Amino acid sequence: MKKYIKHNAPKKRSCGISLKRCVRCGRIRGHISSYGIHLCRQCFRENAVELGFKKYS
Repeated sequence: MKKYIKHNAPKKRSCGISLKRCVRCGRIRGHISSYGIHLCRQCFRENAVELGFKKYS
């Protein structure tokens, strides 16, 4: 079992898309990092009004 864990462990990353995660749900894709929000687009849509953003038309 130790050999399996050794050779199948995920690689430690120092940079890249997989390090940016959503703070609420942990999603990797669709990440919004501007203004220090660090949310995915789905969580941003749910909480945009609470964060102070306004929806026009």
